[in-house]
Amino acid sequence: MNPSDVFSALVSSKLRIALVGVLVVVGAVGGAFVLGILGVPSVAAVDNTFGDVTNETTEIETDLVVSNPNPVGIGLDGVSVNYTVSMNGIEMAQGGREGVSVGTGNSTLELETRLRNDGIPPWWVSHVRNGERTTLDIDATATSDRLGRGVDFSRSREIQTDLLGAFNSDETRPVNADSPLTSDPVLYINETRGEWGTVSESETPIEMAFTVYNPNFEPYAVTEIGYDITMNGVRMGSGQTEEGYVIPSESTETVEFTTALQNRHLDDWWVTHLDEDVRGHQVTDLRIEFYAVIEFPTGEETTIPLDALTYEERIETDIFGEGDDVRNGTDSSGNGSDSDAGNETDGDSSDGDATDDGNQADDSDGGTTDGTDDGSDDGTENGTDDGSGDDDDGVLPV
Repeated sequence: MNPSDVFSALVSSKLRIALVGVLVVVGAVGGAFVLGILGVPSVAAVDNTFGDVTNETTEIETDLVVSNPNPVGIGLDGVSVNYTVSMNGIEMAQGGREGVSVGTGNSTLELETRLRNDGIPPWWVSHVRNGERTTLDIDATATSDRLGRGVDFSRSREIQTDLLGAFNSDETRPVNADSPLTSDPVLYINETRGEWGTVSESETPIEMAFTVYNPNFEPYAVTEIGYDITMNGVRMGSGQTEEGYVIPSESTETVEFTTALQNRHLDDWWVTHLDEDVRGHQVTDLRIEFYAVIEFPTGEETTIPLDALTYEERIETDIFGEGDDVRNGTDSSGNGSDSDAGNETDGDSSDGDATDDGNQADDSDGGTTDGTDDGSDDGTENGTDDGSGDDDDGVLPV
């Protein structure tokens, strides 16, 4: 036999064996996926932080960790991911990507969404109605497009604030008129009380009560009590009582009235709350100032700033559980007032049928979805940035 024929036959035989081997491996891997022997990629963790904030939008930067348990990578047509961030059931951000290429182990996808700031008032209403509690939920799904199967991921975090707690006080405070018409103090405030009223979509009322003592031998008429409310310098509301009160001589009277935050200003406040350059990480200084118009027995009136009643409270939150950058809250006097309860509830990841609600973000465009459930135009734009980073298993979404 010709040596060249022998060599050709040998090479041809080896090529056939190699080709058959490759086909066997490919068939085995494909069959393993179909039979469920190899795992479906899943979302291992979601880490959110706030990015740039403008008057109209708030950027949310998301590191979404996809875990591929298989010994081989999955190509561009292999995996789709999507996620939703909600606060008290109100959708605040939603995004995702189709055709994700992931290697073995964990791969981190960098995504961006933009929250419309006018979605903040509906969330605030839910926060107050819920006893100043917010449950922040993250729901994510990784879907194998080839197999039509997906794995769900969910986690929750509770945020709690107490804006009015310190206003409830039994401290006695004098009220001075600094007027030649009378001697000081003209009145004493022996007790202050405050609680949220029935919040509406447009305003958040605060029901207030002052216990006032008149130490003088003649009655005083308080014809008006006014207030100004600011949060980080943003004017949230102002007004005055519509009726007067008579404080009998050497007697005590309870003065009740209602103040209110105007919810339309909440999106302006939100921008200041996230401005770390001014006050630090998610910090708000609430301030309520009061004045009274007192009519003396002579019939003359004077306006008295009720400086002793000025209420200041510092509120700090850590919405996304970023940890190291967050300090325990302190009020204006330096007393502890931690407004972030920080309670966490980890949800289970479970296999389930992949669902497509039409909200998955394409890698080439930035769509807009409705950002709240109250019918207002409070959408978020789906971001498209791709990248990689260190995986951070166990991080808290939102």
